[in-house]
Amino acid sequence: MIPALAPLFIADFEHYRDVLVLPDDPRVGVPLRTFLGGDYLNDVLTRFGTAYPESDPRGLASIWSKYYFVKLIPPVVAASLILDQRLPLHLDHLQLILDDDCLPVAFKLPDAGQQWTPGPADAFERFDELLEHHLRPFIDALARHVRLSPKVLWSNAGNYFEWLLGVLANAIPHADVSHGHQLLNARHLPNGRRNPLYQPVRYLKIDGQSEPKRQRRVCCIRYRVTALELCDNCPLSKSKPPVKIHPR
Repeated sequence: MIPALAPLFIADFEHYRDVLVLPDDPRVGVPLRTFLGGDYLNDVLTRFGTAYPESDPRGLASIWSKYYFVKLIPPVVAASLILDQRLPLHLDHLQLILDDDCLPVAFKLPDAGQQWTPGPADAFERFDELLEHHLRPFIDALARHVRLSPKVLWSNAGNYFEWLLGVLANAIPHADVSHGHQLLNARHLPNGRRNPLYQPVRYLKIDGQSEPKRQRRVCCIRYRVTALELCDNCPLSKSKPPVKIHPR
């Protein structure tokens, strides 16, 4: 665990205690650039896919990416928004720790980072390293490897980002998560490029229901994986019963 982040890891968030770690963590990690190089990634997805025989590799990669994003995004975004901690997230400097099932369990950071001084001017400055130097190269490499639309993977990441903002707002009502919402509600980045995290989730009013339905804008193509049903927030789902699939 990174000591500066200790205040985050309480109650329901305690299971993230050993997800962001320093180089002295005894677990074996692989540099992320090495992991994404081809053979290593192919081996991981093949071993992960043994639980879902005859599945489309694109669907397997999408489902695997969910485990990656749900490990990375919550502690990183919470550390930034709640503790104002600026973490070193550049893909070239991180190592990925996998469990025996080839699922992501932790990330080795080169150091503990530092607090924002002064604070970031806006969401784009706050999340630039996460967005441009980690998520973008990671998603581009994984999408190329399995010939999958990057939109699917960005949607997976955005789904957890948006979900976390709701969790933080409920758990810490006084917390300022406005930069998180600013990022997700911006159509374009400051450089004019399309924001790949723009509104990944929408809330629909359903007749007869008091609460709006939370629905992803882009399907995670879970239906391409053998024996898995659609997600409860899938945009393709109309009459199918909800199935909760958030990996933990």
